[in-house]
Amino acid sequence: MTRSERDSALLQAILEAAVDAIIVSDPSGRIIRANPAACQLFQYEIDELVGQSVNTLMPHALANLHDSFMQHYLQTGEKRIIDIGRDVEGQRKDKSVFPLHLSVGETIAGGQRMFIAILHDLTQRTATQEALARSQRLDAIGQMTGGIAHDFNNLLTVVIGNLELLENSGASARQLPLIQDALKSAELGADLTSRLMIFARRSNLHPVGADLRVLCEDTLAILRRTLGSNYVIRTEFAPELDKVMIDPVQLQTALLNLSLNARDAMGEKGELLITVSNVSIDDTYIAQETDIEPGNYVRLSVNDDGAGMDIEAQRRAFEPFFTTKADSGGTGLGLAMVYGFVRQSGGHITLYSELGLGTSFGLYFPAVSATGEPAKRPQEAQPKSENPLGHGEVVMVVEDNPRVRKLSVERVRDLGFKTEEATNADEAYQMLRSGVHADVVFTDLVMPGDLNGYDLAGKVAEEFTGIKVLLTSGYASDVVTEAMANGQTYPILHKPYRQSELAGRLQALLAEDAVD
Repeated sequence: MTRSERDSALLQAILEAAVDAIIVSDPSGRIIRANPAACQLFQYEIDELVGQSVNTLMPHALANLHDSFMQHYLQTGEKRIIDIGRDVEGQRKDKSVFPLHLSVGETIAGGQRMFIAILHDLTQRTATQEALARSQRLDAIGQMTGGIAHDFNNLLTVVIGNLELLENSGASARQLPLIQDALKSAELGADLTSRLMIFARRSNLHPVGADLRVLCEDTLAILRRTLGSNYVIRTEFAPELDKVMIDPVQLQTALLNLSLNARDAMGEKGELLITVSNVSIDDTYIAQETDIEPGNYVRLSVNDDGAGMDIEAQRRAFEPFFTTKADSGGTGLGLAMVYGFVRQSGGHITLYSELGLGTSFGLYFPAVSATGEPAKRPQEAQPKSENPLGHGEVVMVVEDNPRVRKLSVERVRDLGFKTEEATNADEAYQMLRSGVHADVVFTDLVMPGDLNGYDLAGKVAEEFTGIKVLLTSGYASDVVTEAMANGQTYPILHKPYRQSELAGRLQALLAEDAVD
């Protein structure tokens, strides 16, 4: 073997072993070589990439700038991209845009000038940074709010004390109503600061070992009278629940807040589903999906079939004074109080919402034993990648959220299955019609486009009878199922789900073929 052949073999081995995407192009931007990681990152086959312009892998705005940057460098030698790492955006074959880090080097081989780009996917890092920034923002707001509330409480103490002295010092009949009105206003101010202190996690909680099922049942007796007959309240309480250390009054206040918010979102009538169950966060996938520390929890879910929340409302939902109901007297403190109470109780809160379909809040409280120690439950055996369940079957993952889609693909592959990806039901349907093979379609329920998950399932049942369907939804209620049903039922895996649950559902679906 000549030195040139050895170098070529070494280069090929490096390209195939590299975790990051590597793309080699000529001065005109034409792709000469690409490694498997690049194909996976941008969702192209190798023969689809080679010969194409690198602009194909960029959003339109960046592609327009790229050619001018390269032309400027070739003419002047001034470096704006070469040897300078920078964060940019890439564009996959499905036109979805994602963040990545790009570094470009230059070399001459065989008299030919070439540029080598190394690209690292920043999707997960960006999502983590956004979650951290959101948490830090809420913490900063909480610290500021707590300080203001504390000082304001001191001022109100002086105001209320002096008003009471005036009231008891022989005020005239004309003065007495004015003093009493002022006292009522001051007491409302005191109530406001107490709620701000809850958000700031500086309130005095009185936690006791409690059964969430009992607390919820007591609260529902009040809630049913408050909501009225136009609203159906359904409950699903697990027969056996771990205890939690919780302040009963604050828990009932939180449940009332969430339920009254749901009533406002549902309009003149609607359905509310309240569930309580044990949850084990015991694999890396579900911890990553929910941003919750592994452990045993008791989850209280409050789900409605109301108007839902847009992305901006979801992002700011727990900030104090942010409200979408300003015209109807909303203060923006209800969800802030719930957030502060849950966090001060050592728990976590999640929010999932779809416009037009409703909202689901999940309150996770650490489970404790009778002694107050963290509860330990027998754990299900988790499927291991070294002992996969799949044997090369193809699962088509249909999900519009890029982060969730990437995570779902990893989970499915970890179980030993091959995957195809689609960003929505319309694309998945066209892929199937064009001949793309799949044994199972694993699809989200709610996606943009003409088809939703149920529509896709119906078309698969009619036109591709050999393909199984597994639906998934972050909306924990069956309300969305009933609203979208087309006469046929399909298995639904509710997010967040454990890896063992996904494995069991896929295994059961494929076992049906073996039985048939």
